[in-house]
Order: sequence, then structure tokens, then C-alpha cells
Amino acid sequence: MGGTLAVARRELAGYFATPVAYVFIVIFLMMAGALTFTIGGFFQRGQADLSPFFNFVPWLFLFLVPALTMRLWAEERRLGTIELLLTLPLPQWQAVLGKFLAAWAFCAIALALTFPLVVTVNYLGRPDNGVIAAGYVGCLLVAGAYLAVGAAMSAMTKNQVIAFVLAVAVCFLFAAAGSPVVTEFLSQRVPVLAELARGISLIERFNILQRGVIALRDVVFFASFIGFFLFVNAVVIDHRKAD
Repeated sequence: MGGTLAVARRELAGYFATPVAYVFIVIFLMMAGALTFTIGGFFQRGQADLSPFFNFVPWLFLFLVPALTMRLWAEERRLGTIELLLTLPLPQWQAVLGKFLAAWAFCAIALALTFPLVVTVNYLGRPDNGVIAAGYVGCLLVAGAYLAVGAAMSAMTKNQVIAFVLAVAVCFLFAAAGSPVVTEFLSQRVPVLAELARGISLIERFNILQRGVIALRDVVFFASFIGFFLFVNAVVIDHRKAD
């Protein structure tokens, strides 16, 4: 894993060497706070929990994470530096995994900076901190899922805008698959597809974690989802590295 960690450190340092990291973090914190305290009615609810915050995080990540991943491989291919990266003495899968882990660690840092919400809710009441911890785990897993999708989409094109649009579209498909509108439409026509839609919905899985239930099947689902799209990422890079 030495090569993977070396790539991850290089990529993570690269985020903070440009304004990208700071813009992402500021926008995420501002939007999360605004939505939690206004639309989420954090104080008006009169309940000591972070449900208003967790309800919005997957939808914020739906747009912010693709903005983070759109340059992962598209920029490397556009500048031609991907050839240099892939000629380093490390397997290709380590480069793919290293880039993903760097972006995931960056999302974890952004989530960690929301700790004032945890302090506030503990000051105002007696929340179940185990449920809050499970909610943060769910947020991190959703971020990882979006990152894996975004990285795969970024590997498919040299254009960052196209990579962003593709990532948002695919992530939205998996996020909204379990929504009542989709499932009711499918259940009236193809009931089997309705069950499939619920099964692949990231938001459905996240909602279970948000309630404080960390089930093995949900963790396995997210791990498999991330692993599949990282595999797609590696395959695309292997086939298009000469472009």
C-alpha cells in the first residue's frame, strides 16, 4: 500500500495547493448550515438530533462531489500527465485507489469541520451520540459512492464539464432510485424493478444508517458499489491511457 498512500498524499496536498479545496469547504459549510437552520428548522423542531443536517448532506454532495472529481482524471488526460503517472513503478490500481482515497479523505475533513453542530446539539439537549456517529458514517459512505462514480466519469473524458454532468446524472440516478415517485411508478407497471430500485438506492441505504442502524448488508453494499466503480475507473484508464 506504500504506492497507494504516496499517490493519496500527493493528491491531497494538491487540493490544498489550489483554491479548490477552500472553495469546496466554504460552500459546503455555508450551504449545510443555511439549510439546517432555515429549511431544516433546527431550532423550531425542538429535538436534540442532527436529522435536519443529515437530510441535506447527500443532496449537497450530489453536486459538490462531482465538482471535486471532475478534474481527477480528465485534467491528467488533457495535460498529458497521465502518461507520467502510469509509468511510475506502481500498479495502475494503486494510482486509482490513491486518487480516490485522497478525495475521500478531503470529504472526511469537510464533514469533520461541521463539529460545531455536534457541540451545539449536545449543549441544547441530550442527543443519542451513537445515532449521530452513525449518521456521519452514512455521510462518509455516500460521499465515497459519489466519489467512485465521479472518478469513473472523469476517466471517460478529457472535458471536465462533461465529466461533471455525467457524474451528477449517474449519482442522481442512484440517489433518487428509491424515491416514492420512482418506486410507485415502477410498482404499478413492473413491480420487480420497483424492488430493484429500492435495493440500489443510495439514499434508502443512507436513511437506515441515519437512524443509527449500521447493518453489515448496508456496509457491504457501499463497499461493493465503490469497488465496482473503481474497477470501471481502472478499466477505462487502461483502455484510454493512450488517447
